[in-house]
Amino acid sequence: QVQLVESGGGLVQPGGSLRLSCAASGSIFNIGPMSWYRQAPGKQRELVAVITGGGSTNYADSVKGRFTTSRDNAKNTVYLQMNSLKPEDTAVYYCNAFISTVQGRRDYWGQGTQVTVSA
Repeated sequence: QVQLVESGGGLVQPGGSLRLSCAASGSIFNIGPMSWYRQAPGKQRELVAVITGGGSTNYADSVKGRFTTSRDNAKNTVYLQMNSLKPEDTAVYYCNAFISTVQGRRDYWGQGTQVTVSA
């Protein structure tokens, strides 16, 4: 059974920083692209950042220059460093990963972690 567990969310003032982590566990053969999504109240879930197995990254225009994603393949963990946070970054943040197991390859989701940017 594969699980993705996120941590690092919380309340932060505008201009502040947070670092999210997402660790995959279970009988994992390989992890492909790992992504961060977010969903604000009343809005659709949107892609924030993605990192491939080789370390190539891509970001939503709204977070370019402020957010950085990275991964530690030895720990099966992906990170999202969020700087210069704005109130509009407030959302539940989810990680997603394409993972190969003995049962095949599919994507998995974390449970989500709340990020609130407010004075």
